[in-house]
Amino acid sequence: MPFGIAALDARLGGGGLRAGALHEATPRSPSLADDAAATLFLAGIAAREAIATGGLVLWVSCRTDLYAPALEQAGLPAASVIYAQPRDDTALLAVVEDAVRDGTPCAIVAEASKVSMVATRRLQLVAGDADIPILLLRRARRLGQEVFNEPSAAWTRWRIGSVSSQRLAVAGVGRPRCSLECSRQRGGESFTMIVEGSDETGRLAVPADLSHRSAEAAGTVRSAAA
Repeated sequence: MPFGIAALDARLGGGGLRAGALHEATPRSPSLADDAAATLFLAGIAAREAIATGGLVLWVSCRTDLYAPALEQAGLPAASVIYAQPRDDTALLAVVEDAVRDGTPCAIVAEASKVSMVATRRLQLVAGDADIPILLLRRARRLGQEVFNEPSAAWTRWRIGSVSSQRLAVAGVGRPRCSLECSRQRGGESFTMIVEGSDETGRLAVPADLSHRSAEAAGTVRSAAA
């Protein structure tokens, strides 16, 4: 699943994300801005897969704060999403596994806080068998917790944070920007990159004022615990 950005895809094994795999993302900080950036990052990936396959995306969450109009701006209209709201993270993981084995969704986005290493191994195995991407949004269970200090079998792990938009020539709101930190990927190195947020087709973009400084915008970072 390529992002369609040469500078980003070149840093990922195979030229993009592995489709039949578990991928994790977490907000860089507990702020609402970073949480929204992480959510929309995964929404854009799911949107591109839905557009490419013509399938539906399953979004599984125990929370009730998902804002559908924002997902549509990232390429996921309501008609393309099936929502599921299990009672807790244990039930959530069971719903994800059942959905992958059923084969109805083309991609699954799941929001969870407590996920064991064993659970991520199961998700990685079923995703690989079904060739369906599972996109897991990991949130901290307590203030100050480093989510990625916990082991995981995920193919890639991402920290996502919001950054300031480019100032426009006229008064208005610029396209959102976010910082992507790939803290772990199988068969590749960690890196960071600044991109513009997903458009209505789920595609990211390299900011025009940063495109000529790719080395500066995509430096190496220290790998997180695997």
